[in-house]
Amino acid sequence: MDIPNYFQEFLKEIRLTQNMRDDLLKGHTTLRERLHSDEHLTPIIVDSFLQGSYKRSTAVRPKGDKRADVDIVVVTKIKRSEYPDPEKAMNLFIPFLEKYYTGKYKIQGRSFGIELSYVDMDLVITSAPSEEEENIYKSYSVTTSDTVEEATDWRLIKSWVPNTMRSPLEQKAIKEAIQKEKEWQTEPLWIPDREAKVWQETHPLEQIKWTSQKNKRCNGHFVNIVKAIKWWELINHENLRPKGYPLEHLLGDCCPDSINSIAAGVTAVFENITTKYAMYALSKSKPFMQDRGLPAHDVFARITEEEFEIFWTVATKAAQIAREALQSTDEVESSFKWRELFGEKFPKATNNDNKETIQEFTKNSALPIIRSNPSKPWSF
Repeated sequence: MDIPNYFQEFLKEIRLTQNMRDDLLKGHTTLRERLHSDEHLTPIIVDSFLQGSYKRSTAVRPKGDKRADVDIVVVTKIKRSEYPDPEKAMNLFIPFLEKYYTGKYKIQGRSFGIELSYVDMDLVITSAPSEEEENIYKSYSVTTSDTVEEATDWRLIKSWVPNTMRSPLEQKAIKEAIQKEKEWQTEPLWIPDREAKVWQETHPLEQIKWTSQKNKRCNGHFVNIVKAIKWWELINHENLRPKGYPLEHLLGDCCPDSINSIAAGVTAVFENITTKYAMYALSKSKPFMQDRGLPAHDVFARITEEEFEIFWTVATKAAQIAREALQSTDEVESSFKWRELFGEKFPKATNNDNKETIQEFTKNSALPIIRSNPSKPWSF
């Protein structure tokens, strides 16, 4: 059964809480304001924008005492030709970090990690875009703090502005302009890779744009399907890979358009993983995942063949459980099977008339398997 009310309650339990969202807003807003007012950095900054799972509305609530995190991209005027060593470009931001985040930041391979008591932030710098694209990175459609879920009509265009900036008289004209205007096709950005000592291509705007478009094609369900499956992996297979964006990318490739419910979408995604990638897993290989906007870049480059085989195997088992849950005509049985996938955050059936059914179904059902060695594939 679809049991949409159960899924809505489930999503409330796995989404970022309002307090977490407030902390993320406070953290990244303060950081961005400081960057744009710093006398040494202002001359070399074009603008900043958000990227990552928080921006794409695919983040789930962290487990335990872990903090929520947000990624901030700073588009600079730094020319790669003048800073062939990317570490020297990153060093330009050290005085700023020392001033505001002493003892709270660390230099990472491609970014700066900032750990505060209430939020984690990842600060990424880029080299200069072309002069033609500078204005794109200053537009509201790029700099907005709105997420994919919040900005349902978002498009990468000049005329888009956040709802908070639209007066009642402008609403109709803005909506018409948003529909008519052609979206910008942006070039990739370049970020420093300190360890490899080279600049690497990245295209976060294309990932955001793709996710927004996909979510619309899926009637607003795609980002919630991603959250549900991320939660499945987090509570059942925490050390499993792919995770993060590589997992999200895979789910995007396996999620059909025009999905009418989260339950149907989750089932379809797991089943498509099973059928689409069976030959890779059985031959102990892995697919090439072409990054959005960067055809030569493999999102799965750091995923091993063994990791993909293990993931495919557990996803195959999940597909069986999801299909049983979706096809069940009994609300109690269906909720029990969904709980087998998603754990205790998924609501129990509460119909007292079905109390005997719950007891009988529980008695005759196997308990979830706890794997003693998660590094080995499942066997059936």
